[in-house]
Amino acid sequence: MSVDMRPADNRESVSASPTVRSTWRSIRVAVLLGVLIVATAVAGVLLSSGDRASRPLDPDDTSLAGAKALAQLLRARGVTVERVDSVEAARARSAQGGRLLLITDVTAFDEGRLAAIPGDRLVVGDLYGLDDLAPGVRSLTGSPRERSREPACPLPAATAAGSAYLGAAAFSAPAGATGCYPAGEGWTLVSFPNAGGTTTVVGSGSFLTNQRLAEDGNAALALNLVGANRAVTWLVEPETPPVGEPAGPEGVSVYDLMPESVTWAVGMASIAVFVVALWRGRRLGPVVTERLPVVVRAAETVEGRGRLYRARRARARAADALRAGAVDRLTPRLGLGSGAARHEVVGALAVRTGLDARQVDAALYGPAPADDAGLVALARYLDSVERTIGEL
Repeated sequence: MSVDMRPADNRESVSASPTVRSTWRSIRVAVLLGVLIVATAVAGVLLSSGDRASRPLDPDDTSLAGAKALAQLLRARGVTVERVDSVEAARARSAQGGRLLLITDVTAFDEGRLAAIPGDRLVVGDLYGLDDLAPGVRSLTGSPRERSREPACPLPAATAAGSAYLGAAAFSAPAGATGCYPAGEGWTLVSFPNAGGTTTVVGSGSFLTNQRLAEDGNAALALNLVGANRAVTWLVEPETPPVGEPAGPEGVSVYDLMPESVTWAVGMASIAVFVVALWRGRRLGPVVTERLPVVVRAAETVEGRGRLYRARRARARAADALRAGAVDRLTPRLGLGSGAARHEVVGALAVRTGLDARQVDAALYGPAPADDAGLVALARYLDSVERTIGEL
């Protein structure tokens, strides 16, 4: 063995300044905690905003399908918007006079009782109850695609708005009615006078939603139709708990009975569990290479292994090691693959070197030497074969 006796001044210096890897290892826990806190906060906001399901064409709904934007625009123009969810409430508002009844869904109400409410009436995106709410208006077969359409009619509310996003249903216009925004053989908007005001039927309410209100002339058409009166009674479907959700004695769900701090408590508990997992489950850092005080040369390693073979009289194992190494070095030079068969290696060597094939076969694949002299002779023969191949 040889010992590194170089002076300390001549040894390679190692920089002590922090590297990118060491800096990341020191701050990664803090970064992961920060990301987790931000993700928990965002999830809390999303969960709190998603507690209430989307209610299409609801004046209090801020989702894409809701109509909160239109309600705000109407109020800004001085129009009173009152949201009701029962026929009795709508009838009570109609007693004040000069109001528009906006109907977006009649599946939960009695169409006959709704039709008895006097005044202007706007039926949007609902094909049920047309016989009672809009006598004479018939829904045509087929569903025209919703897209931007031109009014093509003299109705002031439509001509002032221009193109609008309508479709989904087409109607036939009865005598004395005005049809707008044609689709095939029918109209997607029909307006006609009734006994106490004007009835307007629209095949789709998409132009009223928060998602579509700013497109084309949707906002203008909505304001012209809904805001023509000084007050609007906006009838919506009554809220019911989702199917399968247990309700309280007064129709309140179990989630409504929970304190608002439950969500944050769960979030903080998740953070605590994550921190404990990082603390108790951290792994060891990367392997650090260290200079050894003693340098062992390869020749000494080979010599030491040879002495071990000799001490244990492992001539067969030593011969196998010599033969395997020789075959591994010879096969590439002979143009053979690593998995070449015995007869291929022997035949190629015999052809390239001119040696006797049986002698080559005995050297590479024969029995183990009987004594140390035979092992030495085998090593010399294999070395000479390699030299011969290398010189060709």
